[in-house]
Amino acid sequence: MTDLARHPDQRVALGDELGRLMRVMHALKTLATDDSGPDARERAAHVLLFPLTRLGPLRQGALAEMVHADPSTVSRHVTLLVDQGLVRRVADERDGRASRLIVTPAGEAALERLREERNAHLAQATASWTPAELDSFTTALQRFVQDLTDHLPTPGAPAGSAGDDREEKKDR
Repeated sequence: MTDLARHPDQRVALGDELGRLMRVMHALKTLATDDSGPDARERAAHVLLFPLTRLGPLRQGALAEMVHADPSTVSRHVTLLVDQGLVRRVADERDGRASRLIVTPAGEAALERLREERNAHLAQATASWTPAELDSFTTALQRFVQDLTDHLPTPGAPAGSAGDDREEKKDR
């Protein structure tokens, strides 16, 4: 008997709560911007600063794969980031024909503003939580996100299967 078969009600409740979380996250995004104008596109582009800062210089294709976004969408976002001086392209030391994306000091400052905004929302939302509750939730959320990441299908893999590169994904 599978774990899902033993605990179906818990999985249903988890799925329901994830749906609620996605709606809340969408509402927060909508409050921050008009969700369709230039501010929304700029904000979507700025989100790419998080993985670029955390992981260092990346090729644009690797960035698109990492954030599970269409390469053409990432290309438009990267163009905006470069035009704003938040990211610059440098030659790939292994392949001079390719380039890697590097966050500039202005990009780091923009990212810090995003972090401060996010942290203010989180502080307000969790103001009544004890440190132990916050720690427990953070630990469980980290595990959940990692497990979801580990079970994402790899492009080109059969539908419904996790990719063979789980260890590679963990290292990213």
